[in-house]
Formats: sequence, structure tokens, C-alpha cells
Amino acid sequence: MSRTAPKYAGPAASGSASDERPAFSRRAVLGAMVAAAGLAACGESADDGSATPSGTTEDRIDVATQAYIFGFPLVLMDANRKAMTAGIGTNQFLHGTALPVPSSRGARRIGLDSLYSSAWLDLREEPMVLRVPEIDPRRYWVMPLLDAWTNTVHNPSSVRPQAESPAAPYTYLISGPGWSGEVPEGMRALPMPTRMVWLLGRIQVNGPDDVPAVREIQAQLKLLPLSAWPPDGEPSPAAAGPGELPEPPVDVVTRMPARDFFDRMCELMDDNPPAPEDAPALDRFATIGITPGGHPRGISSEELSAGKDTAQRQIAVYLDPGARLINGWVINPDIGRYGTNYLLRAGTADRGLGANLPEDVMYPILFGDAGDEDLPVPFRLRFAPGQTPPVDAFWSLTAYGPEGHLVANPAGIYSIGHQVPVVFQPDGSLELAVQYADPGPGVPAGNWLPIPPAGQFSLVLRMYAPKEAARTGAWVPPPLEPVT
Repeated sequence: MSRTAPKYAGPAASGSASDERPAFSRRAVLGAMVAAAGLAACGESADDGSATPSGTTEDRIDVATQAYIFGFPLVLMDANRKAMTAGIGTNQFLHGTALPVPSSRGARRIGLDSLYSSAWLDLREEPMVLRVPEIDPRRYWVMPLLDAWTNTVHNPSSVRPQAESPAAPYTYLISGPGWSGEVPEGMRALPMPTRMVWLLGRIQVNGPDDVPAVREIQAQLKLLPLSAWPPDGEPSPAAAGPGELPEPPVDVVTRMPARDFFDRMCELMDDNPPAPEDAPALDRFATIGITPGGHPRGISSEELSAGKDTAQRQIAVYLDPGARLINGWVINPDIGRYGTNYLLRAGTADRGLGANLPEDVMYPILFGDAGDEDLPVPFRLRFAPGQTPPVDAFWSLTAYGPEGHLVANPAGIYSIGHQVPVVFQPDGSLELAVQYADPGPGVPAGNWLPIPPAGQFSLVLRMYAPKEAARTGAWVPPPLEPVT
């Protein structure tokens, strides 16, 4: 018997809502851990040929390595901004209008639980006003604001609106550094430390048939300059998302010649100043000319390139010491706000630019091997009674192939737990079949998640508005067990 993914027929079965992490992922989360001691911040930079090199070659390469790690998220954010706003411009929404499919590229380990409504904000001239309309309380939404360094500074959501008004619509004033105007009545001030801001909104979608309803909500979102507020009733300027980018921005950045990278980093720091706690790092970077508005100096191009290469290797394999490996799942509760943990910030940006705060979404990830086509390995994921993921919104489980893309399969099932309701056992437990082949009529359609027929795969368990038990580790996902 063959089957196809059932169509969603109503609001979220869990009675709560949803969101997910944008997966602009690049590399697997697991890898060899590297030491990240002594990372500092950033300064001016220019090699004018007249500066006297300081320290040894090894010293200068080490400073360049740490400066690259420090500046990588900033330059990557800028590359994403350029790619996503090409021909469109800033300060307007870019609405996602369709769910991804296995042929979708450009983003790795992307989720299917929400449609994105993102906007790149330029706050140099004046603040922007965001208004979120009234949305069915069963539908989860979150509107995180990321600064230019990828820190999530504010995160209003359906669970925590963080608004002046007790009820929707919710209105927010997003201002850049140095703005000191008066906040209009009824608006919640959301000050940002940088002038470049990424508003990465997500609205729960309950399957393909629910997309039109979400698009209606997207059309009601308002984003206008403060000088143009209140709105005149017309829809805010918006555009469809850019679709698949010709080249992933992370690849654009990693291919940049070292000197071009550092020049761009210093230029961006002029408008997007590092945080005060970055001062010790900036002092160190200044020894090779890396400062806001500067250019590398006193260091050769070969030394800059060596620093870049070393930094890229460290970023690629970094695993946060605070991450937990439990039952085969990697759980990292410390993303979204990074402080002075620059290697964690860079590694997170490299694997998943736009990561949510743990209070909004958690993303346990598991890597597995489905065997070979002659001897495939089926798996089961069993949740004991009362031990499904503890969330205030909803959860989902999505499978990906070795490159982090959705798994093509005849049934067209790419994710379970949310869009297609799961079916519990009589004792309240939940058993999910994780395998390529149809497990047969004994397994409800909502309990089957296809994986590749052979080889490497990964699972991402997305938990939206996770409860304290999940955030603290009191609850952990069960192991994925092979069927023998």
C-alpha cells in the first residue's frame, strides 16, 4: 500500500501554535571541538605599507584569526542583506509565500512550520514602526529583531507580545543607536544597538492548504517609517521573497579574499558599532589596523589569508562546550545572544543564520545512518506517556538528507508532529516510525517520517515556545532506536 501526506483540515491539533528556525545552515553541528581562548573584538584596519609590523608572524596571524571569527557574522549578515534586497530595497517586508520542497536549495535544514515575513531595516535616517495585527491565538508567531552581529535583541511573539497594548494589534517602534525622540503613545520602544537590523518574522502555517490564510495575515502586517505613521489604510510596501539565491551568501563570504573581507568588516563596524564589552578584543585587533572605518595595516596579505583560513577551520568544527549530547541529540540552549563568545556566534551564524532564542524555539538535532540500499535500517522514536516535547506552542520532527535538504519520497511526507496529527498508543505513549519504506497500515500516516533509503541523515526536533523543563534539561528527547 502506498500513501501520500494527508492534507491539513483545520487549526493546530495541539491547541497551541508554532514557529521555527530559519535554517540558513551550512555544516553539520557535530565536529571536532577546538579551543577558543582569548577571543577579542574589533578595530581599525588598513595596510598602507607604511606601518611597522608588530610582534611575530604567528602573533599577527593569531590576531587576524580572532578578528575574522569576530567579524564573520557581521559580514555574513551584510551579504544576506545584499542578496535578499537586491532590486527591492530595505525597510519593507519580504514575504515567504510557499513551503519548501526537497528540490529547494539555498538553505539547509529549513523548516516547514512557518512562513517567513522578514525585512532588512536601515535605521540611519529614522525609526521604523511595526504593527502586528490580531491573529488567532492558536496560531504562533514571533517577530525577532537581530542586530548586525546576529544577536536577537528583541523577540515579541504570540506567547510574549511585549507590547504596550493588552490586546492586538501590537505596535512597536524600532529605533537605531543615538535616536532620542519621543515614543508615540501606544507603541512599545524596541531600541537596537546597530543601524542594520534583520526583522525575521515567522507565522505558523498548518500545511499547504493553510498557506492562503497565512498570506492574508502577512498582508495585514505594517512596517513604515515613523514619519509616515499612522498608515493610510493601504498595505505596507512588500515584496515576495527573493526565492533561491544564485549563491548562498555564506559561500560568497567564505570565498572573499582576506583583505576584502577585513576591509568590508571595518566599513560595516562604522555604522554597526561593536558592544562595549568588546573593547578588549578591539584593542587587540587595532594592532593590525582592524578598527571601525579602517583598513588592515602592518600585516601582509599572506598573513591575513593564513588567519582567515585558520578561522574558517575553527568555525566549521566548533561545538559549544555548553551544548549537551543526550540520547544522540545535540541540544544547544545558548544561542541567539552571545556576549563575548565570538566563536559560538560565528559557528551559529555559519550553520544557521537567524537562530531564535531558546525561549522561542529549541532545535535538538540528531545525526544517523540509514545503512545501505541492500540492508536499510528502520528506526523507532518512542515517547513515554506524558513525555512528548513540553511546549507552550507546538513541536515538529523533520528529516534531512546528507546535505541538509528535505528527503524526497513517494509519500511526500517531510515533517510530522504538527501539520499531520500524530496518533498515540492506548497507554498514552507515542511511537514514530523513522524509515524510508512505508511501514504499512499498522502505523498511522502521521506517525511515519521517511528518511533517505541509505546513508547519512539528520533529524531536527523543533520545539516552539519550549517549557522550562526543556530549556533546563529536565526533559530530554528519547533515543532513536534501530529496529532489529
